[in-house]
Amino acid sequence: MNPAADIANWLGSLQGRICEALERVDGSAIFHEDAWTREEGGGGRTRVLRDGGVFEQAGVNFSEVSGSRLPPSASSGRPELAGAGFRAMGVSLVLHPHSPYIPTTHMNVRYFQALRDGQVVAWWFGGGFDLTPYYPFDNDIRHWHRTAEQACATFGTQRYAEHKRWCDEYFFLKHRQETRGVGGLFFDDLHSDGFDAGFAYTRAVGEAFLPAYLPIVERRRHLLWGEREREFQLYRRGRYVEFNLVFDRGTLFGLQSGGRTESILMSLPPRVRFEYGYQPEAGSAEARLQDYLRPRDWLSELPAGSEA
Repeated sequence: MNPAADIANWLGSLQGRICEALERVDGSAIFHEDAWTREEGGGGRTRVLRDGGVFEQAGVNFSEVSGSRLPPSASSGRPELAGAGFRAMGVSLVLHPHSPYIPTTHMNVRYFQALRDGQVVAWWFGGGFDLTPYYPFDNDIRHWHRTAEQACATFGTQRYAEHKRWCDEYFFLKHRQETRGVGGLFFDDLHSDGFDAGFAYTRAVGEAFLPAYLPIVERRRHLLWGEREREFQLYRRGRYVEFNLVFDRGTLFGLQSGGRTESILMSLPPRVRFEYGYQPEAGSAEARLQDYLRPRDWLSELPAGSEA
């Protein structure tokens, strides 16, 4: 039995299945792959779909890398591991649709090992998924969180609440005092329940992504939108850029560990705009978004039958 190989095989399969599903939904474009290697060790497969029927840009990345020293972003919470070598593998994706009515989304599942003298001294799983709407619909958010809750159901009665709260806290723009979107799940340093349980939960989260997201795409893909909605989408994408470049630990880990820059920054939107002092018109659909950019108990606040 080779646990790391089992994880790598599942991650590779997950990347392939997600790309195939997104191509079917998009209907107009396919993923193009860049296979890359890293001088210190390992490499990956970056797959990007551009200018499709649904997605302006969709990136789905698999990587398996190793190095002689954990970067600060990975050891800051575990100072006893400073200076250790590492092996890391994962799948990460960010999807930027054309339509302002279809949310941007992110998903990541990953596995880390810390090594000294060639021996594993620590290991852990991490990951999650989150949703960033521009024009939120209540039943989309309810479906997203219901699917997340179901993915957590067999892993303890508090798992969803804990990892939903962790997501709200992690994807928070402190300088804006707002969440990046409406949350989902986030977890890191998962090891205390043992390897089998950690891997099972990580698989459950990764496999739940498509059932959580694709129904939202199908519900919103045919809604008509114009220049006003597009300009607001581009403005709000700026918040995505701010978070990824200022706070995101995955971005920092990739850059600090000497990863492939193009693959690390594939999460950034292809088009974005910034506007000084922008304020949406009071009472407008754009102003309505602000009420969604704070931690909320979505499953109790948005009962079945509610609609935006």
